[in-house]
Amino acid sequence: MPLVRNPILPGFNADPSILRVGSDYYIATSTFEWYPGVQIHQSTDLANWTLITRPLSRAAQLDMRGDPDSCGVWAPCLTHDGNKFYLVYTDVKRKDGSFKDTHNYIVTADSISGPWSDPIYTNSSGFDPSLFHDDDGKKYFVNMLWDHRKRPHSFAGIACQEFDPVQNKLVGPRKNIFAGTDLALVEGPHVYKRNGWYYLLTAEGGTGYDHAVTFCRSRSIWGPYEVHPQKHILTSKDHPHAALQRAGHGDIVDTPDGRTYLVHLTGRPTTQLRRCVLGRETAIQEAYWSDDDWLYIKNGPVPSLYVDLPAERDETPYWSPKSYTFSDPNLPIDFQWLRTPDTSRIFRTNPSDGSLTLIGRESTGSWFEQALVARRQEHFSYDAETTIDFSPEDERQFAGLTAYYCRFNFFYLTVSAHNDGKRELLIQASEASWPLGSLNLQRLLQPISLPQEGKVKLKVSVRGRALQFYYALGGEQEWKKVGPVFDASVVSDECGGHQAHGSFTGAFVGVACSDLNGTAKEARFEGFVYTPVRDPSDRYDV
Repeated sequence: MPLVRNPILPGFNADPSILRVGSDYYIATSTFEWYPGVQIHQSTDLANWTLITRPLSRAAQLDMRGDPDSCGVWAPCLTHDGNKFYLVYTDVKRKDGSFKDTHNYIVTADSISGPWSDPIYTNSSGFDPSLFHDDDGKKYFVNMLWDHRKRPHSFAGIACQEFDPVQNKLVGPRKNIFAGTDLALVEGPHVYKRNGWYYLLTAEGGTGYDHAVTFCRSRSIWGPYEVHPQKHILTSKDHPHAALQRAGHGDIVDTPDGRTYLVHLTGRPTTQLRRCVLGRETAIQEAYWSDDDWLYIKNGPVPSLYVDLPAERDETPYWSPKSYTFSDPNLPIDFQWLRTPDTSRIFRTNPSDGSLTLIGRESTGSWFEQALVARRQEHFSYDAETTIDFSPEDERQFAGLTAYYCRFNFFYLTVSAHNDGKRELLIQASEASWPLGSLNLQRLLQPISLPQEGKVKLKVSVRGRALQFYYALGGEQEWKKVGPVFDASVVSDECGGHQAHGSFTGAFVGVACSDLNGTAKEARFEGFVYTPVRDPSDRYDV
């Protein structure tokens, strides 16, 4: 079998839930505050994956206006009961402090491409829900329980309750079936059944460098559950030099020929500061069932960088430049926006010329209505460029090109104006600014004067840790540097808000527009080009 290098879904693709229906595999991943909600990739060979849909695409299903950074859609679970698809997800409204407001829902569809139903509300007792379809026709809903009292832990265990698909609600008693191990922070449950055993897979240790996949089993879905002889069947926590770090939050799938694989989230830290710019990504490991009816990871529990898969991976799409136009009513599938289902207030595509118009709304990092359209950074080195046509009237109107994580860490090259109306080029930088989210005013360059009219070409170049902005006027071919070389590793989980177990997304690059006067000033962008750059010196790019 060919060796394929992890991750299989590079860039921000966290909390994978995997499913096989016939010859097709699907992986659903978290999207947090990015809209539409839940990414679903499809494959026929586990090696080559295509993003095909984001099901939570209308207000009735998802409205995240007001959700803080790294809240929103957590840990979806995608299943199929032989008749239709079930997608379970959490919409998190608050995560910091003693309380978590976590509302859990189920949507269904006959086809993976939809249409997906309006949501069925289930509970709010915790997060990371999943749905298990037993072989007797019953369905069980499991999620972690949150205890604001910490009696004795906030992560109080895994709750199980029957779900009635006719009444579309949870029925019968709820039971805490597993309190977790001494690693603590038990979450991310999935239930399986094999040879008369119910198996419970969970994540523990938090989503940082102590993350792990814990496995246990019982003869009854209600427990008690005995823990695997290894306790944690997958983890990097004791191996800081492993290529794949933060390994945890997994799910299991079988191939038609009886092989077993586990997908899991992982991080690939860079620099001595161990920053995961690409966020939490999806990796895969080969597994096997032993004679003792326990699942083991091949060469585990430390995750392997290279894994035997049924097919080779075609690297061509990953390394090819992507040139986007905006001539269709919908954005190209690689792009998302933040929080709001009401796109008419923040952007529109222009079929006549393929441009994208952003409608200036709230400030950079707003949790309510921010006009920002971006795609994931999937490479450690890349170039991105666009052309902007924008005529700001004062300093409260600005638009441009941004490398963005959240309100606490971003770099933003803007076309703006001074209070006298004269147009200028200015950089906004928010560098690990939690908890205030303030701009680093000491890092702002002296503004560069621009002609009052005319298009401006903007470019960002990232080479590992180095980020440099460029610009060019009108028909000029030569790029001019703007500002200092910034630390690109700032746009990472480790520099977001509530940095310990609290920042969950990844770096994006895209375009944005703000009008703090409230007059909805518009900016027009002509195309967008994302060009991966291979770095032979990087162990992840060779």
